[in-house]
Amino acid sequence: MNKNKIAIAISGIGIVAPCGLDKKVFWANIKAGRSAIKNIDRYDSSLYPSHIGGQVHELDAFSHVSSRLLQKIDPFSHMALIASEMALKDASIDLTQENLNRIGIFMGNALGGWLYGETELRDLYMEGREGVSPYMASAWFPAAPQGQVSIYYGIKGYSKTIVSDRASSLMAIGHAIRVLAKGKLDFVLAGGMEAPMSPYGLLCCNTSGQISKANVPSEEAYKPFDKKRDGFVVGEGAAIMILESPERAKKRNKEILGFITGYGTTCDGVDRIKANPDGHELARAIRMALEDAGLTYKDIDYISLDGAATLEGDVSEVRAIREVFKERATVIPASAPKTIFGNLLGASGAVDMVVALLVMQHSLVPPTLNLKDLDPECAGLNIVRDKAKEYEVKRSLVISRGRGGINAVLVMEKV
Repeated sequence: MNKNKIAIAISGIGIVAPCGLDKKVFWANIKAGRSAIKNIDRYDSSLYPSHIGGQVHELDAFSHVSSRLLQKIDPFSHMALIASEMALKDASIDLTQENLNRIGIFMGNALGGWLYGETELRDLYMEGREGVSPYMASAWFPAAPQGQVSIYYGIKGYSKTIVSDRASSLMAIGHAIRVLAKGKLDFVLAGGMEAPMSPYGLLCCNTSGQISKANVPSEEAYKPFDKKRDGFVVGEGAAIMILESPERAKKRNKEILGFITGYGTTCDGVDRIKANPDGHELARAIRMALEDAGLTYKDIDYISLDGAATLEGDVSEVRAIREVFKERATVIPASAPKTIFGNLLGASGAVDMVVALLVMQHSLVPPTLNLKDLDPECAGLNIVRDKAKEYEVKRSLVISRGRGGINAVLVMEKV
């Protein structure tokens, strides 16, 4: 780690994902490449062009949230509360010993809480205004998870919710590290959450034109960089991290899990949906993150790919990586672990960060599933396929992108 650059310590993580509601179970399934993408079975999804996804099961089994509160919130807030509790416990933080005015919450999502919203709108049309819950006004709102975590723990510090499509959570974390570096907070809970599996939420995803319609077999549908790709597969879940200064973590005698040392973001602005196929602005975001971390393209050991599984998304991502990393692009291991559990939209960047953190801890790069026939336009990268491979990884680069050309890149370093 470059000692002349600001580093933010990760001291705890909480993960709620289709392949695990605990980081040990999550990592076991990730390194095994065990797909969690199945047919959506909560309602009749067969009429949707795409009716598969990564679903989270058994939320209640891991929940500390009361049944009374659950009646007031959407599942995306529920998942955020569970992941936050896991992260606080993982970081060994006792909030009764903390200044609640000096704790922040930085979260991102793309859709908001549509299950709660669409249920109450249905009741509005069927029963009139008397049938609508008074909590409807706040339960669906994108900032609801931030608010619910704040209320639950009594946290009162500077906080923010970012909505930037699939780049939301990585941008929220990028904003969090900037605030922490200025000394405005003691520590923050940062990450993202998404619950797109409701009937209307899934409809919105289907009309975006970016998700796969190859439903059978479900586990083989998500195939970025492949000639036969036809979009990503949606997933639900949450990932929350405890971020603080290295000095504070050491003062608490807390083991640091990793560091965030660089962040960069740019916009293409060429289309409301598609990325610019030349990849130049993504390349600039990568360079910004590397410069912020005091590193060069020669220092990165692993690249966590966005893996949009669309023509423009895949081609522009590969072009950007080749532009920045030059001859090393063929050597650095890269993968898109989200092919295992689905693209968690606004939460995807935070989940990818958790994976990258575990990659550095275990010196094992998880696979990109279903990449059988590489698109020639996507050649030139060392994409790990099918099975996890051992690599010594000291520094990771995480790429997260949203519709309309939003690019967010973050650099992480091993302790």
